[in-house]
Amino acid sequence: MGAEAPRASNADGMPRAYFFVGTDGALGYAALETAGDSAPVAELQPGYAVSITTTGRGARDATFGLTTKGFWLPMNDLRPARPSTFQGYAPDHGALDRGWVVADTASAYAAPSGKRLASSDRRRFDVIAILERRDAKGKQWIRVDDVTWLDARDVRAPELAPPPAEALDGERWIDVELATQVLTAYEGKTPVFTTLTSTGIGKGLEPTATPPGVHRIWVKLLTSDMDNLEDVEAKRYYAMLDVPWVLFFQKGFGLHGAFWHSSFGHVRSHGCVNLTPLDAERLFFWASPRLPAGWTAALPTEYDRGTLVRVR
Repeated sequence: MGAEAPRASNADGMPRAYFFVGTDGALGYAALETAGDSAPVAELQPGYAVSITTTGRGARDATFGLTTKGFWLPMNDLRPARPSTFQGYAPDHGALDRGWVVADTASAYAAPSGKRLASSDRRRFDVIAILERRDAKGKQWIRVDDVTWLDARDVRAPELAPPPAEALDGERWIDVELATQVLTAYEGKTPVFTTLTSTGIGKGLEPTATPPGVHRIWVKLLTSDMDNLEDVEAKRYYAMLDVPWVLFFQKGFGLHGAFWHSSFGHVRSHGCVNLTPLDAERLFFWASPRLPAGWTAALPTEYDRGTLVRVR
């Protein structure tokens, strides 16, 4: 996938430890020494997500964690985030010949609509070969080895796509296919990485739909807060602080790591293109603009344009 910058994350693709606020919420304190005894400076609702930079002992020897926002939270009120460690693959010689199971269990058959082979069932996120497609009894089937067929509805697979007209010869660009929930990164006409994603649940012009079209990354952010706290019509409020590996390509729509679900291969987001943190980190360091060492954000320039993102 070309030369990559050194990684700055943990083994799960997260830049630091992340946590969710528990069912009773959490109060934040300004100083560790009086945390738990002094008046709180923040109140977080259940389900909010925070990242913790360090921990220490507060009042009554309780353990508190320091958030990137500068306040201390009781660690007993938090539960650790456990992001999916699924990763896509770099095609061998540009061949998009593998896909993934996206059902919890994909039943295996000896032939299209044939005998069930329970011992050959595949599981969610299994990588499978795409050897043959065939229609039978109103369904499409995929042969994944010499004797095994899967219902195509249980599978997602990348397909080769031509570059958008806006791409220069050999330019890097990203293709997001809404119908299959597959993202593929290209260098010119050659695919160099492909993976599962989760795009917006909305349709058409709804605010939760991922906007189709050809865009360019307009800002790269190491982390960004994402919430709907200003939406007075929201049925449920959420706040995800320090969402990692963000590549905004159309206003507030972007590619980023998602550590709060593992529904990749299915629509799920409020409009952004969700990736596992490991995949998002990989694309973050591959895409333009380049992020200088020690920086947390970068804007495109005349000489370092943002990578093209086509949503279709």
